[in-house]
Amino acid sequence: MVTTTKDAIDVVAASTAVLTMASWLPPTASILTIVWLGIRIWESETIQCLFKTKQSKRNKSKRK
Repeated sequence: MVTTTKDAIDVVAASTAVLTMASWLPPTASILTIVWLGIRIWESETIQCLFKTKQSKRNKSKRK
């Protein structure tokens, strides 16, 4: 094969790889965003106070 043809095929192959990765990026980014926000919400002071209150009520009822 001629070097020019090989270069053209390499460019097409690299472009295909980049476009394939680009189509995977939005769903992956969405999933990671949902997970990250879930962790941030769970670790928030409000949620932790709510769950500590519920846990302390459960522990008090078990002690009786």
